[in-house]
Amino acid sequence: MGDIRFDDRVAIVTGAGGGLGREHALLLASRGAKVVVNDLGGATDGTGASAGPAEQTVKEIEGLGGVAVADTSTVATVEGGQAIVDTALAAFGRVDIVISNAGILRDKAFHNMTLSCSTRCWTCTSKGPST
Repeated sequence: MGDIRFDDRVAIVTGAGGGLGREHALLLASRGAKVVVNDLGGATDGTGASAGPAEQTVKEIEGLGGVAVADTSTVATVEGGQAIVDTALAAFGRVDIVISNAGILRDKAFHNMTLSCSTRCWTCTSKGPST
């Protein structure tokens, strides 16, 4: 059986600036999808922001002959989620696939987490996919 193709499909992949999200984006692009590479560009603990990770993944996809655009909107708010969709619509006119991969890593035992720390994790990892 041949590879599943995604020609002329548009995929949004959150958290695609690195790790598994990057791998999802690269695979989808290698199989013909146009990809919105979404990544806020923060550190694994959720602090900071940078366009660098999303832009780097886009460069990799383009270097392999694929089509992609970078987006640095947050997944943690309804407005951020809408902005990601708006990027896809502006660049490609549609959305066919969404991979909700973004997350924040807190390498702490639950009883050692502060309210602020747990709220940031919850907002990105659990609330984000539903926005």
